[in-house]
Amino acid sequence: MATSTTAARGAASRPDARLPGTPARRLRRAAILVGAIAMVVSLLGSWIPSLWGDEAASVLSAQRPLPSLMAMLTHVDAVHGAYYLGLHVWIDLFGPSPFSVRFPSAVAAGLTAAAVTWLCGRFGSVRFALVAGLLVAILPRMTYAGTEARAYALDAAIAAILCVIAAEVLRRDAPSRRWWAAYAAILAVGVYAFLYLALMALVVGVALAVEPRGRRQLRRWAVASALAFTAAAPVIVLALIERKQIAFLAGRDRLTADAVFVKMWFGALPFAIVAWALIVVAIVVYVRRGRRAPLPHLEPLALAWLIVPMGVLLAASTIDAIYTPRYGTLAAPAAAVLMALGIRAIARSRWIARRRGIARDDRMRRSRRIAAVVAAVVVLAAAPVWAGQRTEWAKNESDWNDIAATIQPHARPGDAIVFDESVRPSRRPRLAMETNPAPFASVADATLETPYAERPLWYSSTYTVAEAAGLGRFTGVDRVWVVEYDTGGKVSTWGVADLEARGFHAATEFRLHSSVVTLFTR
Repeated sequence: MATSTTAARGAASRPDARLPGTPARRLRRAAILVGAIAMVVSLLGSWIPSLWGDEAASVLSAQRPLPSLMAMLTHVDAVHGAYYLGLHVWIDLFGPSPFSVRFPSAVAAGLTAAAVTWLCGRFGSVRFALVAGLLVAILPRMTYAGTEARAYALDAAIAAILCVIAAEVLRRDAPSRRWWAAYAAILAVGVYAFLYLALMALVVGVALAVEPRGRRQLRRWAVASALAFTAAAPVIVLALIERKQIAFLAGRDRLTADAVFVKMWFGALPFAIVAWALIVVAIVVYVRRGRRAPLPHLEPLALAWLIVPMGVLLAASTIDAIYTPRYGTLAAPAAAVLMALGIRAIARSRWIARRRGIARDDRMRRSRRIAAVVAAVVVLAAAPVWAGQRTEWAKNESDWNDIAATIQPHARPGDAIVFDESVRPSRRPRLAMETNPAPFASVADATLETPYAERPLWYSSTYTVAEAAGLGRFTGVDRVWVVEYDTGGKVSTWGVADLEARGFHAATEFRLHSSVVTLFTR
């Protein structure tokens, strides 16, 4: 026993290549392969769902002239400013189609899976690394983020890279300062991309504190974290000024068991049951086997990554509403890592398939077969969630494609259009036209007051129908298209009475998924 302990300590003090784990060259190829697979998994069908309100905020903000965008960020959405700037460049190059604006998120999902593959390979075999990376590729929260024109997939990628750096620090007896410089730089970029990525500093700190090798690095961690926050001070200050912007979350995302244990990472109850079972197996096996100091372990880092950021946000949300399940995307890869650890524990188990008269090697082969079956069950449970995310109305029931497909063939030059303005900005049907103006080329926007690009907020301001009529917007107009929002069968009638008072009456109605388009004629 003493000899094995001495050998373990000796291995811990040697260069990182001698520690357990897959060699870097072999692991690099695996990470690239898994990253490409994850990108394709997210990319397939990403163009099918209509854009929705949050994506409209991204697209409209990114399409502004840069001076207008910078002015807007001093009023709202400063925490998304870095993403909007990047998307601005992307749209200039590739256009604002749904496929185009969602493509960067699919790339980020692939980068996340590649980083997790590398991370897990540094603590195990290439087979284990492949399993973990592929679980990231199919995890419902990641496949959703990979098909959305928002920064959440990028947030997960940055969080994964920070954990890779933490792992490399833990693997080295005397890590170079370059690792801490990289950590500080990426953490600062992360805070600019999404404010709550600042919580990843706590994740790294906890992971260092629980490992004997890592405690010697806590001082450097504190200095690097302080430097990162100093560099990110402008966006932190703006976020504090604009904090009331997310007050609406208090009325939307309740802190229920379903919101936390299902929707945050797993999408549907069947997948959540399998996922949590594997996570529990990973934790139980780690606790039962104990920590074999002084070699570093993956479990503490993965658990800190899963629990700390969302634990802080959930605790804070009991005081002030700052939580929505999509914020959990930054910790979603940790769930995949722990699921992979659960599958590995099953594959290594000598008791799960124990039978009298069966040799040890046969029991191990049986355990591996059971682990393979469990992995197949995970994939099967994820498949319907993945498919559901690629249906026509998958994004918050948005049917903007249907609105465009209704107006384009039926509208005539000289027609006017009026959009329901009674709902919150992210649900206003006019966003169907502002994110995709070509199908609406034949109609005049009768109630527009100030276009979004000229406002300090991300959306346009409008007149009421009565105000627009007073400005002569309906003079000489014989046909008006009215697009109303349909909430559970309760169709809004915003502006209808004012149109009827001016001699218009409903002539033709088109009932869509969550909207009603009506042609009014004199």
